[in-house]
Amino acid sequence: MTLETPLSPQQLDEINAHLEHLTPQQILKWALDNLPSLYQTTAFGLTGLAGVDMLSKLTSNPPPLIFIDTLYHFQETIDLKNEVERKYGHPVHVYKPKGVETPQEFEQKYGERLWETNDIYYDYLVKIEPGDRANEELGVKSVITGRRASQGGDRSTLKPLEVDEQGLLKLNPFFAWNFAAVKEYVDANGVPRNALLDQGYKSVGDWHSTVKSGEGDQGERAGRWAGKAKTECGLHVKHSEIQQKLDAQHVNVNGTT
Repeated sequence: MTLETPLSPQQLDEINAHLEHLTPQQILKWALDNLPSLYQTTAFGLTGLAGVDMLSKLTSNPPPLIFIDTLYHFQETIDLKNEVERKYGHPVHVYKPKGVETPQEFEQKYGERLWETNDIYYDYLVKIEPGDRANEELGVKSVITGRRASQGGDRSTLKPLEVDEQGLLKLNPFFAWNFAAVKEYVDANGVPRNALLDQGYKSVGDWHSTVKSGEGDQGERAGRWAGKAKTECGLHVKHSEIQQKLDAQHVNVNGTT
């Protein structure tokens, strides 16, 4: 039975009490049976790919994929997206920053190296706005993520199911898995993977904010935003907090200051 939203705090607690003892496959099966207007958001990281593979084995009609193309992904990530489409035969909804198609167009409109001069505004333009636009245009009410508690930072207290401030249901079927468990599944099931993972990367984002990382889960996330206190991408932060920071900088969403 499909859940009716919004969920009360008590309902959410009861659902999480049930889900926290299940395997990722069982959580995904529950989601297919219960979550409304379900999609999977992915940047084709290892955990997200494990989810894609599991879903392909659970149903002939898996949730559609949403990929936020920031315009600054590694070419290996774009190649992987194309490989996933070929292997699993499911289309990917691609959303880019509004009004631009290339890095050159983006930089002409917003300036060069915006991720350095104003990373908050950059996150809004390349992740938050496209993500919100995808949810609105596609009618998304629930999304499957690849987040895990072992990744640390803001994810350390992750629950199987969350509701964000906009009322979007976020399912985290791998919340209890660590990197080794994900890699074991991917290797055992022949799941496509980013070629960069064989070059010392564990977490792959934009090319300008990703470096090779060390061993273990701490090293996994240390490969992102090296030298910064940042631990979470724009897709999974409170939008109200981003808006407050932009307001404090006198930056509006139309590209003027």
